[in-house]
Amino acid sequence: MVKACDLKKTHVIDFDGAPHAVESISQQSPTARGGGTIYKVRFRNVSTKAKVDKTFRSDDALQETSFDLQEVSYDYQSGDRYSFMDLETYESFELTAEDIEDILPFLTEGMEGITALVSEGKILTLRVPDTIELEIVECPPAMKGASATSRNKPATLTTGLIVQVPEYIAPGEVIKVDTKERKFLSRA
Repeated sequence: MVKACDLKKTHVIDFDGAPHAVESISQQSPTARGGGTIYKVRFRNVSTKAKVDKTFRSDDALQETSFDLQEVSYDYQSGDRYSFMDLETYESFELTAEDIEDILPFLTEGMEGITALVSEGKILTLRVPDTIELEIVECPPAMKGASATSRNKPATLTTGLIVQVPEYIAPGEVIKVDTKERKFLSRA
């Protein structure tokens, strides 16, 4: 059991017999006397990918799903199947594009640092690092004298993901991308 006030994005909670991964947490402190802190949590069902929004008080107890964490690497794509390898046992496994649609825009061949949540021998979900480095393959040309503020332009990355970047960034540059917000952070 974990209290709502101790909930983190790494937790997987059991609702109605199905595991739900914590996607986002926000907290509100009511101004009324005696008002306890309220936590608004967005969960994602691991198997159906459906979003579930719940509100909890700080003392509410939640049932954690038992799972193991395994470091995996992404090897290659074959049709709509993606091959991964467990870095501890060197066993390979495949997942469909539908299974990993939320992390597809960040996968590059040979990528390491991916964490698999495994329960009873079944992969529940995969998590990529919070920030990754990707190369820009296409964007409008960099403007001379462009300032680092205010104006942005779309840039297509090697994985096909399109993010807004400052106008001084040029094709061929490697940038850091926030995988949660899907946005540009800085040059690599």
